[in-house]
Amino acid sequence: MKRVLLKLSGEALAGDKKTGFDEATCIGVAKQVKQLVDDGIQVAVVTGGGNFWRGRTSETIDRTKADQIGMLATVMNCIYVSDIFRHVGMKTEIFTPFVCGAFTSLFSKDAAVAALEEGKVIFFAGGTGHPYFSTDTGAVLRAIEIEADAMLLAKAIDGIYDSDPKVNPEAKKYDEITIQDVIDQKLAAVDLTASILCLENKMPMLVFGLNEQNSIVETMSGTFTGTKVTV
Repeated sequence: MKRVLLKLSGEALAGDKKTGFDEATCIGVAKQVKQLVDDGIQVAVVTGGGNFWRGRTSETIDRTKADQIGMLATVMNCIYVSDIFRHVGMKTEIFTPFVCGAFTSLFSKDAAVAALEEGKVIFFAGGTGHPYFSTDTGAVLRAIEIEADAMLLAKAIDGIYDSDPKVNPEAKKYDEITIQDVIDQKLAAVDLTASILCLENKMPMLVFGLNEQNSIVETMSGTFTGTKVTV
């Protein structure tokens, strides 16, 4: 694989703190991504916003406004993580689907691909720019647009299970599963819209635990212990 999109869950970025950022976790991610970049792999990054805001759990404000707050949470995450990446020696650029002052660049496929080809790690913040779409959907959409070879899904759990392992200690983890089976069995690896996009556009996913030792590098080097989602 020469070009990948890495989706980081907001909760995973927070580490054991559950909210905000765990700097050691973010530095660990940055050092792993730098190994990929040094090997000539082009990397785009999408972060979730769950370490700051989970709008779908709010019943007191309008859904559209809740989703907009979530989009801004991902902008904050990308600004922070991008600067951690720069700290360990990478060049970065953040793209958003809406104007964000001097903080970010406005997304276009041409600009994003040009930045990748310059050796930058690029960040896609702000989701799709529209409510009712998750960061999973935004990540798959961007992966398709930039013609990534695969989407790497770094989550707080280490793969896809047949039921929630936090609730069911007997939950079975899949080593490999088709995206059609993910859809048919309603497995919550990514939301349904994102799953359909993967299916229609043949975008494979590698799902693994961010907090597993050196998991990003190992996923790319072949010693993969998560779940491979085939198309």
